[in-house]
Amino acid sequence: MAQRYVRVQTATGKICYGLLQLNRTVKVWDGAPWSAGQPVSLELEPDSYQLLAPCTPSKIVAVGKNYAAHAAEMDTPIPTEPLLFLKPPTAVIALNQEIQYPPQSQQVEYEGELALVIGAQCQDCIPEQITDKIWGYTIANDITARDLQRQDSQWTRAKGFNTFCPLGPWIVRELSPGARLQTFLNQQLVQSATIDQMVFPPEVLVAYISQIMTLLPGDVVLTGTPAGVGAMQIGDRIRVEIEGIGSLENTVIPRPIPMPLPPVQPED
Repeated sequence: MAQRYVRVQTATGKICYGLLQLNRTVKVWDGAPWSAGQPVSLELEPDSYQLLAPCTPSKIVAVGKNYAAHAAEMDTPIPTEPLLFLKPPTAVIALNQEIQYPPQSQQVEYEGELALVIGAQCQDCIPEQITDKIWGYTIANDITARDLQRQDSQWTRAKGFNTFCPLGPWIVRELSPGARLQTFLNQQLVQSATIDQMVFPPEVLVAYISQIMTLLPGDVVLTGTPAGVGAMQIGDRIRVEIEGIGSLENTVIPRPIPMPLPPVQPED
């Protein structure tokens, strides 16, 4: 089994990185492993920590319609170059944390995806330079308010609600190019594809993004979702699995109705 790099919170509230062992103990590191962190002597027992999202990105760069079958089910052509959008870091939640269904939407959908974790600053790179820039791989669920995506002229609101980016549960350093991605809604298989079916592979995506914006250590790139996206309802349980990584599971709950905005007062 590949080494599993985690980020955890201890019973005393301390947040740290570490390596998850087969017996569920965590060997603690003194910093993020992609930023010169090193193992220390501390080891956490299985009941003494909580798994967090495995990194804290400054930005999440996502890619739309990167599987041909998904572009077809959306009734749109395959992009001729990567279609990018951003999700805010505040959208990130961890394994078993709840996805909040916002009252502004009537159609919230799952999108299981492979996520890349950047390990070194990446600017103006070409694909041949990317091998050392992708530090590892984890699982993501690019939650989308599909009705708001259709309604708005851009995707920020539809993709950016709090809790709309489940991420984790850990990071692995190596992944088979033919690893299978599967999504299950209430135990029913709804998405299944191998990651080598991407239109633009990870090295091309990261290089393309780096020629627009600088990627920093700990940043995350979402590589797109395969066909089979669909709606979730409050109470549903959604699980995304990637062969060689593990599974990421979350439940959908209602989001509290926000307070109405105060009326705009005319200027004197």
